[in-house]
Amino acid sequence: MRLTVEQVDTEEGLHALGREWRALAARVGQGLPFATWEWNVTWWRHFQEQRRSVRDHLRVLALRDEGGSLRAVAPLMRTERPGSGPVRFRVLQFLGADPNVTELRGLICAPELEASAFAAITRHLRAHASEWDWILWSGLDLEGPAVGELSRMSPLTPLHEVPAYMLELAPTWEAFKAGRSRNIKESLRKCYNSLKRDGLSFTFQVARTPEEVAPALTTFFQLHQARAQAQDAGVRHRDVFESPQARDFLVALCQELARQDAVRVFQLCIGGAVVATRVGFVLGDTLYLYYSGYLPRWGDYSVMTTTVAEALQYGIAQGLKVAHLSSGRDVSKLRWGPKELHRHDAVQLSPEWRGRMAFATYRKVRELLSNEQLQGWARRTLARRAGG
Repeated sequence: MRLTVEQVDTEEGLHALGREWRALAARVGQGLPFATWEWNVTWWRHFQEQRRSVRDHLRVLALRDEGGSLRAVAPLMRTERPGSGPVRFRVLQFLGADPNVTELRGLICAPELEASAFAAITRHLRAHASEWDWILWSGLDLEGPAVGELSRMSPLTPLHEVPAYMLELAPTWEAFKAGRSRNIKESLRKCYNSLKRDGLSFTFQVARTPEEVAPALTTFFQLHQARAQAQDAGVRHRDVFESPQARDFLVALCQELARQDAVRVFQLCIGGAVVATRVGFVLGDTLYLYYSGYLPRWGDYSVMTTTVAEALQYGIAQGLKVAHLSSGRDVSKLRWGPKELHRHDAVQLSPEWRGRMAFATYRKVRELLSNEQLQGWARRTLARRAGG
């Protein structure tokens, strides 16, 4: 199938894609909230940069078949550093270029159309090669058709792997648990029994309406921060929602998706207080488990494991087929025995000479800035200037 590319570079055009994008994501989005139109338009509203040092421009590519139907979307933007002037680095990258808020990015397309989609994207980018210097690709399957099609334009250099994990859910919790390893079965037994042993009981709440989700997110931010600030934790976690920008984004997104009944904020309560929480999204037959938080003083009771177990039981009771455990390789996901998805980030230079020169200059600047002596000199210089 031959696809044609429509480049969307205005907010009006992005909003005009809403209805078709929603339908496409419902068909091929694999239960990922990051593939939704709501995520991308909300992200652009909250995270786009329009400063002298950096400026973002929409470059969303809508791919249509001969009948004009939307068959794929590459939600791209062009980032310029600095934001103006004759000497700039011009980088194409996916919307969602944030510090860990957007976990998975990439082309939104049915697998059987990936070859046609990347072929169309390659033709379009080659025709507009003078408008960009390099591309940061995300979500590439190196065993799929992307590499072959994109390499027709210029070499593709893989950067690093972004693993993600999915669990197939069974019709019942008992059937699901029977298929788990001895290790996770023992962990589940311990986390439930530890509360009973100390005479404690819990309740499990699920916020899903806009009215319920708003206060639940306030609690989530508090517990997510508490987990990040824990000094005695075995694994250090960053506070992904430390900035008002990130918090405002998630609140706005969840209000919109909650109106579509696509948000679940899971809360484990003991003594009437929320001690652990995790944000989830329900899209199609998939439960996507997003970020979490808990009160560190309850860590010995493995309240986060209990919360995930209760969320999975909820998903099974709702008839969902898949639980997505998000990206990042760690023991808390691997012990559930999930299927691992391998995706990669990669860089590709423009076939024009300017792209090669710009990228070489960029790398040299990065090397200089990483030089400890230069950094020390910069700190001393800035200190002298600050002191007058």
